[in-house]
Amino acid sequence: VQLQASGGGLVQAGGSLRLSCAASGRRYSMGWFRQAPGKEREFVVAITWDGSSTYYADSAKGRFTISRDNAKNMVWLQMNSLKPEDTAVYYCAVKSGLGGIFTTSRSYDYWGQGTLVTVSS
Repeated sequence: VQLQASGGGLVQAGGSLRLSCAASGRRYSMGWFRQAPGKEREFVVAITWDGSSTYYADSAKGRFTISRDNAKNMVWLQMNSLKPEDTAVYYCAVKSGLGGIFTTSRSYDYWGQGTLVTVSS
């Protein structure tokens, strides 16, 4: 599985960004994680292989939305009402198979290279 994350950039607080992750193959659960400078990688959101279930970290609830289109091998993370504390490198990750929701980084088999999101105050 090859992953290609994109869509990061610099945005003012309150703004929006849409991250994309292109993944080869279709039957996988996907998660987004982020890592801020000096901090550990943390879970943001996950989606099942068919998009029927999603799970958000508390920090993402109500502001972020994950979606996918298996026909296009794409997963998106729409991030609204961004805050400076959302500044981090965002990673997409894939868990192969028809499993469910996974919130720990060790559960995932493949990782993208990361895309930097910077939110200015």
